Amino acid sequence: MKEIKAFVKPNRIQKIIEALTDNGFKSMTLSQSEGTGAFKAKGAKPSLDFHVTDSPVVKLELVCQNEEAQAAIELIMENGKTNEPGDGIIYISNVEDAFQIKTGESLKLNSF
Repeated sequence: MKEIKAFVKPNRIQKIIEALTDNGFKSMTLSQSEGTGAFKAKGAKPSLDFHVTDSPVVKLELVCQNEEAQAAIELIMENGKTNEPGDGIIYISNVEDAFQIKTGESLKLNSF
């Protein structure tokens, strides 16, 4: 299994979600975030929460089968790209196991 974390511009997230959903990726998590990378959006201002100057981003997280990861990455890139600085970044990690909170059972990721 692979975990995909994508940090994207807020104005692109709806298009990304629709593309992923239309292609079978139904379960994902979204979080509002602030980036502290090299790119600074025009009009960026100090955050009231973190006291840094930066740009708003959305963090999208999803877990998928190894063979599905490349398709998800391509969908995120196609639908997140604006050809302007600061389009975002995607991180890929291996997932060793996952457990149901209620039962404590392993999801046996080969059949996840």
